[in-house]
Amino acid sequence: MPKTMFVSILGLPNVGKSSLLNRLLGEKIAIVSEKPQTTRTRIMGVLTQGETQLVFTDTPGLHRPRTKLGEHMVRAAHDSLDGVDACLFVTEAGRPALQEEETAMLRQLRRQPVILVLNKVDLLPEKARLARQIAQLSGGYAFAAVVPASALRGSNLDALREELLALADRLDLPQAYLFPEDTLTDQPERVIAAERIREQLLRLLDQEVPHGTAVTVEQMKERPGEAPLLDIEAVITCERESHKGILIGKGGGMLKTVGTRARKELEAFFGCQVNLKLWVKVKEDWRNREGLIKNFGLE
Repeated sequence: MPKTMFVSILGLPNVGKSSLLNRLLGEKIAIVSEKPQTTRTRIMGVLTQGETQLVFTDTPGLHRPRTKLGEHMVRAAHDSLDGVDACLFVTEAGRPALQEEETAMLRQLRRQPVILVLNKVDLLPEKARLARQIAQLSGGYAFAAVVPASALRGSNLDALREELLALADRLDLPQAYLFPEDTLTDQPERVIAAERIREQLLRLLDQEVPHGTAVTVEQMKERPGEAPLLDIEAVITCERESHKGILIGKGGGMLKTVGTRARKELEAFFGCQVNLKLWVKVKEDWRNREGLIKNFGLE
């Protein structure tokens, strides 16, 4: 019988939650970068295998917030536990001890079964450290399973899928698919486009500048003609006038580079040519202004 299991993906910033989600789905729906707090809101991904539909929620990383936006992000991670059937708790392989935010979250995970994912095993030179870590963490918490893996390399993810499917068989789940079998995500196309643009900002800019940006797609429509062409107009909002100059760059060079890289990503995702236009605006200290956070869909 068909069944649906909701799974929340939790962990610190930069442990590879979004990369793990993309690998499990076989499609990139969550942006990734080396900078912390890349994910700002909950992102849903759907994987249907056989009679089991796994509905994943990627969450912002657990951290100590310094802005109102940060508070919303942490709240989104905690709120993701409501109504889920299981959790993937992601931490780095070989880390000597859990951080305070991790142990605090684990204390909350008493109702749902938790699969511990030790990510980035490809970066661990001494495998004995992995065995010690598994023994230490398993001694303090009754995980449903412990799976060492590498989201970057895609290693051991088949074992993780098998653990999830086995867990779904053991739980009392709704006997139906919640989404059509071909569903990948609930993210609107405009949100996906905005996030692909923001991903390039995170990759190309340093320090606080990319974290202080928000991207909104103002217009998105297909141009009639023989060859499909998608027109996208987007606004990049930053927090300071000085940041605006950095975003635009000398002679508009930085903005052009962001647009070129984002356009290639969007063309690969939408499967057609994209005409992308970008503008930059300033909203002073928007990350601490509730109205603007809501307008950007980040509440």
